[in-house]
Amino acid sequence: MAKKSAAKAGEQAVEGGVQTGAKKSGGGIVGLAILAVGAMTSSFATVYVLASDPPTGPTACPVAETGPVADPIAQKDQSYVELRDILITIGSEPATRYLKMKLAVVTDAEGTSMVQSAEPVLIDAFTNYLRSVELSDFENPDFYAHMREQLGRRAELVLGGGVSDGVLITEFLLR
Repeated sequence: MAKKSAAKAGEQAVEGGVQTGAKKSGGGIVGLAILAVGAMTSSFATVYVLASDPPTGPTACPVAETGPVADPIAQKDQSYVELRDILITIGSEPATRYLKMKLAVVTDAEGTSMVQSAEPVLIDAFTNYLRSVELSDFENPDFYAHMREQLGRRAELVLGGGVSDGVLITEFLLR
């Protein structure tokens, strides 16, 4: 009998409909009300802070001025002479892939007529170079800067030094 009374003491005892000796699951209506008020307060504070105007006075972290401004690439005295489209097949396979390019030669105002008169020779020089390029070269992103440099060199060879300031690729289509 002593064992039974010890076991009963360890169990939950119910007296008058109220449990004693057990954890009460707290909260109820009061807990939910406190939780709702806290959620509304934090939501309001978040919206208020995000929607407020930034301070207009002196800031704690002033914006530092950057270094010297770089000269623009496009100069006032430069001209851009568009050449006709270049269309060539790429690779050694029979005409499965082709390249269509539109180029512009950068020159000064005096060199414009020289570039226009030398257009067939420029197209020939560019075409000869582009035919030597393999299809796998176009898959390398670093190749495009190299290709532009090579086209610029060929323009200098055709036009002479000081006439061409480079070549711009204005359209590029590889199919």
